[in-house]
Amino acid sequence: MKIVFDDVISTNEIGNNNIDLIVTSPPYNIDIKYNNHNDKISYEDYLAFSKNWMMRCFEWLKDDGRFCLNIPLDKNKGGQQSVGADLTRIAKEIGFKYHSTVIWNEGNISRRTAWGSWMSAAAPYVIAPVELIVILYKNSWKKTSGSKISDIKKNEFLEWTNGVWTFQGESKKRIGHPTPFPVELPKRCIKLFSFVGDTVLDPFLGSGTTLVAAAQSNRQGIGIDIDKEYCELAKQRLTNEANIFNKKLVEVQISKNKVL
Repeated sequence: MKIVFDDVISTNEIGNNNIDLIVTSPPYNIDIKYNNHNDKISYEDYLAFSKNWMMRCFEWLKDDGRFCLNIPLDKNKGGQQSVGADLTRIAKEIGFKYHSTVIWNEGNISRRTAWGSWMSAAAPYVIAPVELIVILYKNSWKKTSGSKISDIKKNEFLEWTNGVWTFQGESKKRIGHPTPFPVELPKRCIKLFSFVGDTVLDPFLGSGTTLVAAAQSNRQGIGIDIDKEYCELAKQRLTNEANIFNKKLVEVQISKNKVL
């Protein structure tokens, strides 16, 4: 396992054509209070930022590499925007090929706080309590590299190839990060779209959930984060939740411009 304390757009710590699977949930630009990221920029700047980091991901993926992108369906805070459609379009412009989309039903209907014009056709708001996991790939969908060993069970395959996934989100308080996703999300992506021993990357590591799932699934994991505190949190979670008790198994790679 490797944790890279660096900026996803400028880092030189990841080699090109080395990654089998990317599983990530980037910032949503909805004014989340991160330590070292401005999550309230113009939508145009957000799309430009998204294009820049996705271009790096495209370079890092193998020709048969896959990309699981967890993003909102749309954005209501600060103006209505079709985030899922816009980021998918940008990914395709970069060169990614589209495979499918999973709808993640978190069941958070209680979070709805705005209906626009109440019980009136004047200006109602429609809010879907779901998120997307857009499945993309680089050049070839059929995976020919790697160990060819799959560890997915029959019942998991049957359930997870259904494009609607229903499970609860993760507690910010329990994890100690403002936007954690549950281990279940990367675990499903990893077991469904990679072989045992493959290298899985999360360019927005956050609390380290993707690396925890990778370790639990016998995959190699690399995570990048611009925040020192989150890198330390991810390292601690790997020790506590992924049965990695030998600290030598968790390497923290520092960029030459940063000190951990």
